[in-house]
Amino acid sequence: MKKICYSVYQYFKQADIILWLLTIIAVTYSFLLISSMQRSGEYNYLRTQIIAVLIGVMAAIIISVADYKYLIQKWYFAAIMAAILAGLVFAFGIQVSGTDDTAWITIPGGFTIQPSEFIKICFIITFSKHLLFLNEKNITNNIWGVLSLGMHALIPMAIIHMQGDDGTVVIFALIFIIMSFTAGIQLRYFAFLGAALLIGVPIIWNFFMNDEHRNRILALFDIDGNALTNYGWQQYQGKVSIAGGGLSGSGLYNGQRVEHGIVPEQENDFIFTVAGEELGFIGCILLILILLLIAVKVLLIAKKSCEIQGKYVCCGVFAMISSQTIVNIGMVLGLFPVIGITLPLFSAGGTSALSTLISIGLVQSVQYHNTDDMNTAFIRRNSHIRTRL
Repeated sequence: MKKICYSVYQYFKQADIILWLLTIIAVTYSFLLISSMQRSGEYNYLRTQIIAVLIGVMAAIIISVADYKYLIQKWYFAAIMAAILAGLVFAFGIQVSGTDDTAWITIPGGFTIQPSEFIKICFIITFSKHLLFLNEKNITNNIWGVLSLGMHALIPMAIIHMQGDDGTVVIFALIFIIMSFTAGIQLRYFAFLGAALLIGVPIIWNFFMNDEHRNRILALFDIDGNALTNYGWQQYQGKVSIAGGGLSGSGLYNGQRVEHGIVPEQENDFIFTVAGEELGFIGCILLILILLLIAVKVLLIAKKSCEIQGKYVCCGVFAMISSQTIVNIGMVLGLFPVIGITLPLFSAGGTSALSTLISIGLVQSVQYHNTDDMNTAFIRRNSHIRTRL
């Protein structure tokens, strides 16, 4: 028993307790919102979420104890895993109710998972290795090095686009941009990318988007309100729920619109509307603050990392969490089109919760083993001093 207590003490001594506390607060908050929301139906979303969180926390602890440098060194395992997950979707992919893509697979027990959520983590690992390689060769800003990074990102983006999950493609693009920027890629390359995208807008609009995608974008600019009966309906109802909550909301388990399921997919992409109606402006700000603090904490761990690959990993996780948060809340508020992006740690959905917790485990691994790196560096410095004396 003493050994177990000592091991737990040692773990939390090296791990980042604040990040763990923020994560637990976030998932507890999500449990409250989901338990209130599921009054509108018969499916037990809360049970699935609790199971996913328990598995995710255990996986995160295991990953945090494992050395992230080893995971990056063995990056090809992540690449193989990503290829297998993508292949399973093409072979056994299904369309889940409430989605317009074939990006899900069924697993034993009757559960469904979205493999692209785990492919994000694989991408962060392999892309960190790619950035480390370019840095070691001092060719980070070589044109061929930058192009290789672009090709690295385009591979999973193209595969997931073929599965119809273009919302996740956007998140991959943002992870790629943020990780590349923090790795020191010169701004001129981002300017070239922006110019290429601007020039390519007509091509993307006509050849890469279907009518569903185009109508969702057009609904944002609908002046006469015709889109409210179709593509803009979900966002309109979401904004009504948030506005109806006022400052402090109607109270948990008291929201009438929540109870009757007025907002489509309120358990998933639009969980923010549940917080808005039942906990009001205060509840919304609290939710945003929790995710903001998690993102900031991840960046602080990146800043303190003694190893550059640790910085890359943390920046990748920061990019994933922050971009999903901004896009999701932007969707709900009608600032962005609805593209099926979950709110990290809050949306009901086992795959989303599990993948986010695993990514938190990666960040904890950087923190956990950063102490070892600092001790090693200290010993080397002292050894050098003793040698000189």
